[in-house]
Amino acid sequence: MPSDNQWSAEEDEGQLSRLIRKSRDSPFVPVGIAGFVSVVSYGLYKLKYRRDQKVSIHLIHMRVAAQGFVVGAVTLGVLYSMYKDHIRPRFFSESKK
Repeated sequence: MPSDNQWSAEEDEGQLSRLIRKSRDSPFVPVGIAGFVSVVSYGLYKLKYRRDQKVSIHLIHMRVAAQGFVVGAVTLGVLYSMYKDHIRPRFFSESKK
């Protein structure tokens, strides 16, 4: 019988396993992270070819684009979660009755 103060392997969860578990729960989180990294990478690549645009203006545009992608992914995730939890059960439970 394990007591409450003993260590268990289930409690010690690594960063990768936590990310995998959370991505199964809400699949749009990795999409938002990947989009953010993509926008920032593209913006840093384009930093060399900005012509006569100031660096601060370029960085502001890059930040707004990255934040927009993340907010869009989170919004889609919330809408999907609402559909999965509230709308889909309502329609499928009525059709079985």
